[in-house]
Amino acid sequence: MKSFKFSFYASLLLIVLLSFSTSSTRSCVSAFTLPLLMADVSSTQTQTSSDSEASVRYLYDPAERQAHYNNDADIAQYLVDLHDHQATFDFCGGMMFQLELTPALRDHLVHVAAINSASSGSGSSGSSNSGTCSEQPVVFDAGKPRMFMTDNYQQTSNADNLGVFHGREIRQVPTAAGGMGMVLQLSLATGTGTQDSTSTNTNTNADTNADKEGWTSAELARYDGWGHDSGREWRKGNQLEEEGFTNFRQKYGPNAFSLHHRFFLHYDRANRIWLSAEDGCEGTPAPSQKPSLSNLFGLL
Repeated sequence: MKSFKFSFYASLLLIVLLSFSTSSTRSCVSAFTLPLLMADVSSTQTQTSSDSEASVRYLYDPAERQAHYNNDADIAQYLVDLHDHQATFDFCGGMMFQLELTPALRDHLVHVAAINSASSGSGSSGSSNSGTCSEQPVVFDAGKPRMFMTDNYQQTSNADNLGVFHGREIRQVPTAAGGMGMVLQLSLATGTGTQDSTSTNTNTNADTNADKEGWTSAELARYDGWGHDSGREWRKGNQLEEEGFTNFRQKYGPNAFSLHHRFFLHYDRANRIWLSAEDGCEGTPAPSQKPSLSNLFGLL
């Protein structure tokens, strides 16, 4: 009887050990195969992303950009293409902002690009070319990396859609490209629009602003973008809507908030183009790095 009991318990213990061993083996297999499976998925995603980025390398690579845009003769079209491809700018060494043009500014730049295309096609050196030169956005040389170094600089809220643009950095935007919830919006400065493409008037009356998403009267009146961000007025969605940007939260999300800046474009010595705020913070076009599934699961 004792022998039977011993055999029974020994058999039971053996079954438990075998079960534990099998379970452990499954766990070990899962622990090793999951990263491999995830790596395969990540590799596929990276390849797809790389293929997509390769087709628009002219947005990010200086040499290809110059070749694509006729030695940077059509910066208006370049800005439109950056917007249309939801291109990202690398600000401050890793903060990825999606560049977005307001509909009014995009329409204005499309109009300018069309003039440029017509002028190039005609080969004329008449009024069309002079109109193109006056309308194309300016990219300042590498010797002017800060706005205060440009000619005729003044601490003001004025912009002309040529050398200086109105814009906003917008945070906590859930749909923003780049994965960081950040958008850099450029808008049409007041007193201009495609209805009067030759105007560079910087009228600060918001009623004449052709851009419904442009700076509000309050933003124009209280602009101090040459100062440090910490001392400036950040606006939440409800405030912007009360001031006149009526669909701000609908467009950017309920928690989005913003800080308005004046921006300008300049080259660096590597021929990259930088979009620089008046306070000196700046970014250059760069492909966004999408996190892989393996990183999301903490496996790498």
